[in-house]
Formats: sequence, structure tokens, C-alpha cells
Amino acid sequence: MFLERKEEGKLHKGSVLVGYDLGEKYSQISYSIYGQEEATTIATVVGTKQYNIPTMLCKREGVNQWFYGKDAVKNMEEEGSLPLSGLLALARKGEEVELDGEHFDPVALLTLFLKRSMTLMNFVATVEKIAAIMFTVDELDDRMVEVLSLAAANLGLRTPHIYFQSHTESFYSYMLHQPPELWNYQAVACEHDGGRLKTYRMECNKRTTPVVVLIEEQVYETVVIPEETEEEAVREDAYRMADERFLSILRRMCEGRIISSAYLLGDGFRAEWDKQSIKFLCHNRRVFRGNNLFSRGACYGLLEKLEPSEEGKKHVFLGSDKLKSNIGMNVLRRGRESYYALLDAGENWYEAVKECEILLEGERELAFVITPLTGKDIETRVISLPGGGGGGPFTRYRMEMKMSAPETVQIRVTDLGFGELFPAGGQVWEESFPVA
Repeated sequence: MFLERKEEGKLHKGSVLVGYDLGEKYSQISYSIYGQEEATTIATVVGTKQYNIPTMLCKREGVNQWFYGKDAVKNMEEEGSLPLSGLLALARKGEEVELDGEHFDPVALLTLFLKRSMTLMNFVATVEKIAAIMFTVDELDDRMVEVLSLAAANLGLRTPHIYFQSHTESFYSYMLHQPPELWNYQAVACEHDGGRLKTYRMECNKRTTPVVVLIEEQVYETVVIPEETEEEAVREDAYRMADERFLSILRRMCEGRIISSAYLLGDGFRAEWDKQSIKFLCHNRRVFRGNNLFSRGACYGLLEKLEPSEEGKKHVFLGSDKLKSNIGMNVLRRGRESYYALLDAGENWYEAVKECEILLEGERELAFVITPLTGKDIETRVISLPGGGGGGPFTRYRMEMKMSAPETVQIRVTDLGFGELFPAGGQVWEESFPVA
């Protein structure tokens, strides 16, 4: 018998990949098997398309008994039950939560919800056997990355492949894995939770190499869906007004553009009140209804991270959390001048890091070439290293580079000297500069 020795963190065919859409009201879990293209969404009730997991917990008063998701909703009306919703917002805020006379860390409460909800995956793979996971949220910033990183660290995942992306990028990842005729021109998605409408419009600039993909987002608070408890006449009037407002938004979004496909997402579209809007949208376009695009898109985004598809290699998505320029240096390699890439456009700004050593002869400055993929002019940024080198003809420097914000590069340079004749002076220079 021969045992296959698997490297830690290395993926193999059959490995389980998870896309987790973590929402303020509802969450969803999709998965795919490495080596297979399709992503499947976990149903909360077997044999149905009930994918939504209410993002909430409920505690029994006086005892350490917790319910999550649909069980939390079911138990919240019972006497002695203490419901807790808004878990994502509470974790972002970071303040302790007082419940049942105790104080709880909000990130620990979010982690509890994640752990409990991940048990829905047990018939596919337990948490310990998940090979990679991508969390997707509505808006991704440095605080949300910090929260998700803390929560993920306490889930018991035995994989280094833990990633995060926004709903916007999950939409891009989803479209990348759809037939080309659905996004040859432009594609739109409209997400409605009953009170808020958010639209995404994706377009590709085919004049660039790689093809630059941009997604425009808009949020509307005026397309409001009435509660089911409202009187029928009131509901009908509210539906009519919502349909008119939605139609007006669609006309503006589609005016002068060729839209190949449209996706209507979320519970806000469940009542099918949008009769005029649908009639307009279906004219020469493919239209889809559903609510699991983002969790499936997270799965596809994970596949692109681990093994880029042919379409993924040809395209680069420049979202609000992406580095929009290539950053490099012109250096001498084996006597010939060449370009040395440091940071690549399309990387998440909070993941864009680089560390290397540089040997300078005589000069005491570093020049960085900034090449925007947005059509702006190429720029050169120069950082001076006054007093560096210790008087020797050559000096080694360690350079550490990272993004401190979506459009700000932070550089740290350390003098390493050059051998025994020219020992390191221990000097450190820190500087930052903006990029397009």
C-alpha cells in the first residue's frame, strides 16, 4: 500500500471549496468541488431552494443555549428567549454586546453564528476538511477585513486559503463563469431586500490588454416594497409606484448602452410586482431571477484565485478595493535593463505586499514606474535615501512595500550595507505616495 503524502494547503481534485455570502439580514453558503466548474448552494431545507440563513442568534435566558438562523427566528417569540440580529454591524462597530446580564465580544458572536451555520456543510465536508473558503460581503474595507480575519481564525479551518471579496467582485466572478453571450456587451444586476435597491452595471474595455472590467454601483432608497400585512389596496398602490420608479432607474441605466443580460436578486423581487420593468428589461435581453448569485460568485472567485480560467487571464477587474495601476522599477539584470514588477493592478489593496532586496551603485534614490490601467499617463515616483550607503560604492537595501489605502503606497527601506568594509548603518526611510 502506498500513501499519498499531501502538502499542507495544497489542493487536489475533489477538494471542497466554499463561498460564504455573509449578509446583514441573510447569509448563504455555496460550494464547489475542485476540478469541477459548477457551484452548488446549500438549502436550509433539503429538496428546496430555500437558501437564506437568517443572520441572527437567539439565547435562552439564564442558560448557555444558543440558536442560529431559522431556529433563532422560530424561538425568538418564546418566553425567555433573547434574539440578537445585526451581527455583522455589531462586529464592525466593535463594542461589547450586553445580553442576559453578560458582556460578549461581537466578533465572537459572529464567529458563533458562522460555526453553527457551517454545520449545514457537514454532508459535504466538515469545517476541518474544507480546503479553501471565500467570504463575500456587501462592502469590504479594512475594518471588515479585520473582522472577517478574526472570525475566520477561530472557525477551526485547517487551510491557508482564506479570502475575502465584495459583492461587486462576486458579481464579476460569477459573470466570468457564464457563457460569453451573457456579458459580451454589458451586464446588470439589481439587488432588492424590500427596502433598498442596489444596482451593478458591468462593462468591459476591450481596447486594453488585459481587458479592464469596471462595475458601476448605485443605491436607491425610493423603491420600497410594502409589508404583507398591509391592506391589499395599499399594497397594490405601493407596488405600482415601486414599478414606476424601478422602470425609471432601468431606463437611465440602459440608455445608450447594449445590455446583454440582467439579474434580479433578493427577496424584494419575490412578489413579482415589477411588471412594467420586466417588460422593458426583457426586450432583446436575457433576464434571470434568483438570490444566490453572490455565494456562487464567491466560489468562482475562489477558483480564479487558485487556478485562473482562460477568461480570468484575459480580464482584470478594477473595483473600488483594487489596485488600479501596475507598480514596478526599471532595473539592471545581468547587465541588461529590464522591468521588475512589484505590485500588479487588480490585486486587493489590503493584500498587495512586496518585500525584496535592492543593490544600488552610487545613486541614493529609488524610482518607481506607475502604469495605470485606467487610461491615465505613466508616472515615475522617486524616493530619496539621503545619507545612505555609508560611503561605499555599493549598498544593499531591503524594501518593504504595501498599500495603506486603495490609492496610497507605503514604502519602508532599510540600509543593509555591503559586506564587512561597508557595514549597515541601520538607517530606515519611510515614505508614501499616491497612485491612480
